[in-house]
Amino acid sequence: MGEIVKGLERALLTRPVPTGDTAVRFLLKAEKGSTKNVAVLLGISQRTVQRWVTTRPGMRRRPGAVHAGLIDEAVRARWQPRVRARRRTRAEADGFVFHTRARFGFAAPAGSSDDPRVRLITQYLSGEVARELFAARDTGGGEQQQLVILARALGHAYFRDGGLRAHGLGIAFTDVEFADFSID
Repeated sequence: MGEIVKGLERALLTRPVPTGDTAVRFLLKAEKGSTKNVAVLLGISQRTVQRWVTTRPGMRRRPGAVHAGLIDEAVRARWQPRVRARRRTRAEADGFVFHTRARFGFAAPAGSSDDPRVRLITQYLSGEVARELFAARDTGGGEQQQLVILARALGHAYFRDGGLRAHGLGIAFTDVEFADFSID
């Protein structure tokens, strides 16, 4: 997962995603206590799930690395669905604040400093940008497609000052160190 996808996921949640034993308990609760349903969901045997949740001394096992990845993926898909939907709707309607540290460069006329350099930028972006980002994520668009959307939006809002200056300026947005989204 890239930094932009991670940032979008963090922005949509209000509480941290459960990990470890709490993740298994969450899946059991979501499947109404059925170890069989959890096993089918994860594509493993029911007995394996039973070993993870048993209370008998000496019989309890921890999920291995492969199973931990499956559990994490299943929990993330089911964690706070109504909160995610509400925050996504709010971002698409009102926009969001994008905070990043990345390498920015631009193609500009001769005599200007157009070399890419690392910048720390905090910028409000409109709901239209949020709709594009979520649409790209929903259709399976990768990190590169989301970088293009954000580069265009940041170019318009930050470098071109909302279209008031620097017409025709091309933006390069690479090497994202972190990306945070604030949805109010």
